[in-house]
Amino acid sequence: MEVSAVSRAHPDLAPLTISPADFEAPPPPDAKIRMGSPEHRRLLSRMLLDTHDPYRPALIHWPKLAPETRDRIVSLPIWDIAVATEGRASMNVKTFNEQIDDPLLHEAIAMNAYEEQRHKVVLADMVAAYGIELAREPDYKRPRDPEFAFLRTGYSECIDSFFGFGLFKLAKDTGFFPDELVDTFEPVMREEGRHILFFVNWVAWWRRTMPWWRRPLFEAKVLLVWLFLIGERISIARGMGEDNTKAQENNFTLNGSKELGVEVTFPQLARICLAENDRRLAPYDERLKRPKFVPAMIRLALRFAGGKATAS
Repeated sequence: MEVSAVSRAHPDLAPLTISPADFEAPPPPDAKIRMGSPEHRRLLSRMLLDTHDPYRPALIHWPKLAPETRDRIVSLPIWDIAVATEGRASMNVKTFNEQIDDPLLHEAIAMNAYEEQRHKVVLADMVAAYGIELAREPDYKRPRDPEFAFLRTGYSECIDSFFGFGLFKLAKDTGFFPDELVDTFEPVMREEGRHILFFVNWVAWWRRTMPWWRRPLFEAKVLLVWLFLIGERISIARGMGEDNTKAQENNFTLNGSKELGVEVTFPQLARICLAENDRRLAPYDERLKRPKFVPAMIRLALRFAGGKATAS
């Protein structure tokens, strides 16, 4: 099969043209899907490929903002780390994809890497449009263990997207982000939902299809990733009161409502995040596995906090 447009380099993020005829067809809508089956692989891969939005960052019209609105957005302590996070994610996903032999899965992961890079371009363009000053962008080094890096990126996105969905909803409802800016970032938010849905299904598929002798090492990597991410967020929480720019930036997902000028309790924010997480993943095939760990932990925390999770 000829290498498609997604798999080639896109330094200028040119528009993509993908022919569905190049790939295996997705399973019929009424077919039962067993986790780890060839049908599951086709479903998760085609979900990512078939729902791709071909927007071009170069054609985005950044709306002119009122001075006070621009100042509020510029003051958010997130832009440096947001650009760096997307650049690192693109490198991690792209590097991991070099070891994927399955043509359909390879193409889907290439699409994931392309969209992560496009997020970075969108953010960089916005930063330039509104005169936001960033720290020097880091060099994105190839990870020594591509699988570990892919797992770290995927699970990190599961955490950050869950809270990001709720904070984006707050920013929209409170008017912190004007409607024009909300519309501009909506495709990025949709893609984050697609990415975490693809990732958790890839993990479920790979767990059931990997050689038995690889399972112990894989599960050790998953455990190490979660320990790393939990430790990272505990460190962030401890640094909340410190005059530390890095901690402030990383803490935005945990304490972002205050940065948006909105005072909400933890139960209120948790319920918003749960509802938005369900809403953003609802349009996709219900046979695909949904991220469970972060929503489950939040529901558990709500019980201890005296709140009630109304979202399913």
